[in-house]
Amino acid sequence: MRLADFILRDMQAILAQWEAFAATRVPAATSMTPLALRNHARQILEAVAKDLSAFQSQDAQAAKSMGRAPKIMEAPETAAQTHGFLRAQSGFQINQMASEYRALRASVLRLWMEAGQPSDFHADDIVRFNEAIDQALAESIAFFSAEVDRARELFLGMLGHDMRTPLQAIQMTASYLELLNAGAKVSEAASRLSNCSARMKALLDDLVEFNRTKLGMGIDIAPTNVDLAALFGDELEQLRAAYPDRQLELEVVGDAQGFWDGLCLQRLLGNLVVNALKYGEQDAPVRVMISGEEAVVRFEVRNTGPAMEQSTLEQLFEPRNRGSQPENRYTSEGSLGLGLHIAREIAKAHGGEIGARSEETEIVFAVRLPRSQLMK
Repeated sequence: MRLADFILRDMQAILAQWEAFAATRVPAATSMTPLALRNHARQILEAVAKDLSAFQSQDAQAAKSMGRAPKIMEAPETAAQTHGFLRAQSGFQINQMASEYRALRASVLRLWMEAGQPSDFHADDIVRFNEAIDQALAESIAFFSAEVDRARELFLGMLGHDMRTPLQAIQMTASYLELLNAGAKVSEAASRLSNCSARMKALLDDLVEFNRTKLGMGIDIAPTNVDLAALFGDELEQLRAAYPDRQLELEVVGDAQGFWDGLCLQRLLGNLVVNALKYGEQDAPVRVMISGEEAVVRFEVRNTGPAMEQSTLEQLFEPRNRGSQPENRYTSEGSLGLGLHIAREIAKAHGGEIGARSEETEIVFAVRLPRSQLMK
């Protein structure tokens, strides 16, 4: 008997073994019903049997083994994709789900061989069966991973939201203690509390914005008429207070006014400057240069440092990528490694762009912002 016919004839026996094995995938399977344990196993096996019965070239077999089978136009998801999604929602680990396919592969082939005669077996059936199982596994893993990522991002987003209220209470308490004038020790403790809460808020803001971008929501902006020169001047003053031993310079050429979200652009600049402070030469200034053109305003953040490959510079904008100087004393201070990624997303939200280049003795981060139309 050909393998496709055997799968359809002995479906119940195969499903019983699938269910028995899935029940051992604890703790997720502990409270699951038999129907939930079987999930889409029947549909997966029917798809495998249909695949075995259809004509298929060697190229198509190879593509299937790498998860690149042709998509069925009328079906938004395959049974294997839905299986991966539901297993993720049920709390399975990815290795537990993968083990279901390993057990299915073994049980189908064993039952087939026990039920037939040596003359009934076709090597091509076994090859194509393995290719079909590999395809189904690849589809399940893709949807499983996507659902895990989505759930994690939603959780982190909710966590960030729920942390804002207690953090605001900490900040208000620190401000109250500073106003008491209750002595040097109390003032010093209040100052530490205020600084730590400010750092926590910066980390929380990074976390919230990162999750917005990962969920496809982008950076939320509220544009108004903005003078970038004045705005950046204020931001650099705050950074000078935070880094009193460093030199920060601002140079403005031309008109720096536009229709932007001022707070977001201050954050963009702050992320770039703090990055320059962390990874640039400690005894060299960090320079901010603004240049106003007719339709756009450009600005650059320059720091002295060793040359870097362009491919390395481009990777810095990816989430959780840090600089290449672990010995730098600022490397692990108050950072999730999201600053440059968020800077890029802020620029994109304004219709602009950001890039980095390496010159002989400087690393330059350059931003282009469309001036947009000023509000009357």
